[in-house]
Amino acid sequence: MKLYEFCERMEAIAPKALALDYDNVGLLIGPDHDEIKNVLVALDLTVPVAQEAIEGGYDLVLTHHPVFWEPVRSISPSDPDLAAPYLLMRHGIGHFAAHTNLDACAGGVNDTLAELLGLQNVKPLPPENLGRIGTLQTPVRFSEFAAHCEAKLNTRGRFTGDFDRMIRTVALIGGSGGGDVEFVHQSGCDAFVTGEMKHSQALTAAYYGLNCCVLGHYETESPVLKTLISRLQIGKNDVKYQLAHSGGAPLRGL
Repeated sequence: MKLYEFCERMEAIAPKALALDYDNVGLLIGPDHDEIKNVLVALDLTVPVAQEAIEGGYDLVLTHHPVFWEPVRSISPSDPDLAAPYLLMRHGIGHFAAHTNLDACAGGVNDTLAELLGLQNVKPLPPENLGRIGTLQTPVRFSEFAAHCEAKLNTRGRFTGDFDRMIRTVALIGGSGGGDVEFVHQSGCDAFVTGEMKHSQALTAAYYGLNCCVLGHYETESPVLKTLISRLQIGKNDVKYQLAHSGGAPLRGL
């Protein structure tokens, strides 16, 4: 597959037009060749992921999070934010990122999370339409739903709200959704699932009586990676896509 064909395929899955204004998505590092045969897929471009790409002979690293956010004035292997792209560039490997456009698109981060948690009648969560809101098949106690989320995502969560409250409508924003507590509350949902929430945001949620499941940034976003690989493999395909072995969660329990 030519590089432009890969970019077109990603555009069809997660159009750039869906990305928020602040975001930096698309081909961020061009490989030194035009033929793409092996793509390594991860949530983040870290040094271990870059080393895995080098050792495995990959042409491109596809991630959810962009490696470049601010203008880059210098690149050094000793810079923790830029050491990974430094390695890729030295070895002629490219980097492509699909971030908030993958959050918002059909079948993306939040649709995958909604399906995993068993939500029905799923629709975009306004105003940005990155998140989703849906219903459970039958109402359950919040304590049961919280345990269900932990089991499905293989993680331990932190929670706000009333564990005995019966819930039916659930809003979710994979990754860092704590800043959206205000409009999530306005959506009228019974519970909110996200990956990260600051102390002050949790206090706001508690003020509103909003039941929240905070389950980890990596844990709420990483399920989309297998979904994305499956979608990329549909149809005529001569590219091998591999989920990175070194791309795990940076924060984990004992």
